[in-house]
Amino acid sequence: MEASTSTTLVVVGDEAPAAIRSLTRLANVRATTFHDLPDASDADVARWSAHSTEPYIVHDHDPLGHVASAWVEFFEEQVTLGVLELEIDRAVEAAGRHLIAVPDYYVVIHPESLPATWRHWWLGVIAAASPSRVIPWPAPDPDRADDSLVPLLRKLPTGRAWPEVESWLPSVVRQVPDRVGLDGVA
Repeated sequence: MEASTSTTLVVVGDEAPAAIRSLTRLANVRATTFHDLPDASDADVARWSAHSTEPYIVHDHDPLGHVASAWVEFFEEQVTLGVLELEIDRAVEAAGRHLIAVPDYYVVIHPESLPATWRHWWLGVIAAASPSRVIPWPAPDPDRADDSLVPLLRKLPTGRAWPEVESWLPSVVRQVPDRVGLDGVA
């Protein structure tokens, strides 16, 4: 599938649907929440994104969501290492076939309210691959328009692009919560 030329943001966190809905009225943004469509596949989201002519695409379907869940569940002793390795292999294979693509940015809504292992995934593991592409964002306040993601769209940080998935995703099996990013520190 051909990659979109739009800037793509995946919004994560409990408040993601509300934050995304605040952008649907903007003419230059194609925004939707897949929260209410849990059966939407990576291919469905890729097709939806590919048909966009807007400069920004914003949604809440993480193409690495299965890897994220397996990593968290592995460290919470709910699945085996084999499950995590399988999800990584599937994601690398799908990325190699251009069936999924890491979004330009991950926006982590209200990260301080996330369970610790999830916080380590988003602000540790994922941010380690490309630090300026993971953006912590305060919880939206539905009573204040200036708390929406609109200001973020106006000033997205620049930085190196994501490295190819196969170059960093297999190493997440060695990244441990509370130790991510401490390279070599005992």
